[in-house]
Amino acid sequence: MRVFVTGATGFIGSAVVKELIEAGHHVVGLARSDKTAAALTAAGAEVHRGSLDDLESLRSGAAAADGVIHLAFKHDFSDYAGAVAADLRAVEAMGEVLEGSGKPFVITSGTLMLTFVLPAGQLGTEKDAVNASVPRGAAENAAVALAERGVRSAVVRLAPSVHGETKAGFVSMLIDIARDKGVSAYIGDGSNRWPAVHYLDAARLFRLALEAAPAGSILHGVGDEGVPVRDIAHIIGHRLNLPVVSIPREEADAHFGFFGAFASTDNPTSSALTQERLGWRPTHPTLIVDLEEGRLFND
Repeated sequence: MRVFVTGATGFIGSAVVKELIEAGHHVVGLARSDKTAAALTAAGAEVHRGSLDDLESLRSGAAAADGVIHLAFKHDFSDYAGAVAADLRAVEAMGEVLEGSGKPFVITSGTLMLTFVLPAGQLGTEKDAVNASVPRGAAENAAVALAERGVRSAVVRLAPSVHGETKAGFVSMLIDIARDKGVSAYIGDGSNRWPAVHYLDAARLFRLALEAAPAGSILHGVGDEGVPVRDIAHIIGHRLNLPVVSIPREEADAHFGFFGAFASTDNPTSSALTQERLGWRPTHPTLIVDLEEGRLFND
């Protein structure tokens, strides 16, 4: 299958490209610079020049492909609304040229959206819907709606801590803040939970979604349903030889900065339905194992 991949040189995207090529697919990666183009060529992928804001490049890349995996996102917290809007435009542009084709179109979303629609602490599942007012909700709903227009669309909601080797999403931010502040902190009693998934398990899920997900599927890229943030903070403190402290909620923003809004998030999430539908099983190290073995503390 000729697969057009956006975000193909990112942390997860690079693993997805490798997974696809090893499975016999021909990958065409979106590249906005000579550096990313070179990385794609080195990985054995074909280069398609363009960017997330170049909607014509997205349309042409999608139109020439047998399937699309959309991973690119502007991780700019200073203009998150703008990043969400750009993502929606990209989904709509590629969806337009795929209408009526029956081709697979897999987009990326996040489990954190569920915290906007579920009671605090409730386990999120693939059956839980979101609305357009939720960040990235409009793009998710646009992709699902394409199933009624002849596209085999699927949404992969990723855990906020996609980990492996030197990166771990939210957890990497906690590590950086601990180094900067000289303490490893959590908010309140630290019982709030973050789901997590190893990036190689996530890459395999994207391939399986491309190959076999039913139209309109919601899938969860989750290995650990919920790791208490307190446990994460204690391991960080041990590895960095720093004291571990509880921060009162009213002081969270002062300590964590913009990340204070996320540090107390409770987002337990299941992937049971995803595993049942696609036969996907997380097999790589858990977040706690990666933390305890020090893989995430490499500079």
